[in-house]
Amino acid sequence: MKKVFFSLLLMTSIAFSNEEPKIKTYNFGHNGMELIARSKKGTVIISTFNSKMSIRQDIANKIYDLYLTGQLETNKKVTVLGNEANVTGKCVIRKKKDLTAVDFYYEVVDWNTGIKEIYKRV
Repeated sequence: MKKVFFSLLLMTSIAFSNEEPKIKTYNFGHNGMELIARSKKGTVIISTFNSKMSIRQDIANKIYDLYLTGQLETNKKVTVLGNEANVTGKCVIRKKKDLTAVDFYYEVVDWNTGIKEIYKRV
């Protein structure tokens, strides 16, 4: 009986392990400044648009790290690897004297749970 139960459990886990991520769309999000960093070189403001509330601060910190290492380019898509989700979006960098604004627009959120959310304008 134990072998039958174990076999059944093993077969169902294999059958459902290759599922595609569940795709959802959303048309709401948080817009705003998430991080302001000052240094001798100037001030950097990280803003996110269409972001998810639970991961916005984590993603903003990761964007700042990418900016410091020079991995961000304006008007280019970038994927940010977060703790709870990976976010793909477009980055826009604007500079004026010693002030730098880094705007990140969420497009796709790939949650670690297997759900994929795509931002869709209404």
